[in-house]
Amino acid sequence: MTERRKTFQAIEVADGTDGRWVSHNQALWPAADRWLAAEGRSVDGARRARELFEAHMPELVPVLDRLAGKLDRPGGDVFLTHAALRPFFSGCTQTAGDGTLLRNYDFDPDDCEGTIVSSRFLRPVIGTQEAGWGLLDGMNDAGLAVSLTFGGRMVHGPGFSALIVLRYLLETCTTVAQAVERLRPIPVSIPQNITLVDSDQAMTVFVGPDIPMTVAREACAANHQLEPVPEEQERFSRTQERLETVRATGAEDVAAMLRPPLYQYSYDEGLGTLYTASYRPAEGRMTYYWPGGERWEQSFEAFTPGVRTVAIGGRH
Repeated sequence: MTERRKTFQAIEVADGTDGRWVSHNQALWPAADRWLAAEGRSVDGARRARELFEAHMPELVPVLDRLAGKLDRPGGDVFLTHAALRPFFSGCTQTAGDGTLLRNYDFDPDDCEGTIVSSRFLRPVIGTQEAGWGLLDGMNDAGLAVSLTFGGRMVHGPGFSALIVLRYLLETCTTVAQAVERLRPIPVSIPQNITLVDSDQAMTVFVGPDIPMTVAREACAANHQLEPVPEEQERFSRTQERLETVRATGAEDVAAMLRPPLYQYSYDEGLGTLYTASYRPAEGRMTYYWPGGERWEQSFEAFTPGVRTVAIGGRH
């Protein structure tokens, strides 16, 4: 298999007012604008998105207004609510335990922002940013870490992208128990599996537009929820095989995440692994890993902005 390379960057944005957040996101706006659904481009759709955000994430409304004012793009305020975005379906595997969250993120390399962001919107948060200020995974200064995977069913309904939900949980919660209760009433637009960990507890919950929030029996997830996916989808995604593997390896086994079946090479189908991330939120640190020994550690005490171009695929 031909080796692929992907550039990642780490940036600090503080509370979003000093120009660093907007400079980064203005440059990404042409791509980001394509995420906005047709509904969000209408007056009524924009109003509904705003009302949904105000109802479910009131603590973040001042941050939303602050960032939207800086972005100064038509539709930017609606886009940042994440309540009117087109659905996206990905791969991913994750597990948590003993204060550690370990995950592989699988997606199209060209459509992943690849940015580690340190922010202080409401509190210190470090995570993998996507779509303005959403997060694929992250941790806060209270010792809570969260991560998402696609839930496997191609359904879509009213609600938020899970990206902003993870941001909201990290900005407003300090424990897994608090985050799960806060998550329970929030509508999520596509099936997602959310794994959470703090120093005392680890948990995975299933959410989606067609199911109530459900606690999984174990703190790990691939790309299905309560029922197996159809046989053809299993052959393509290997979700059950990956879940069984990560269940057996656990949250400390980074090496297992860097080899098949957990590390995936289906980049042309949008299911190749882009990074492995290990979060130890009680210690305030996270580390990205890639095959070949490449790693990048960041922490609240020593966050280092920069750029890395790494190999994400090759012969296996």
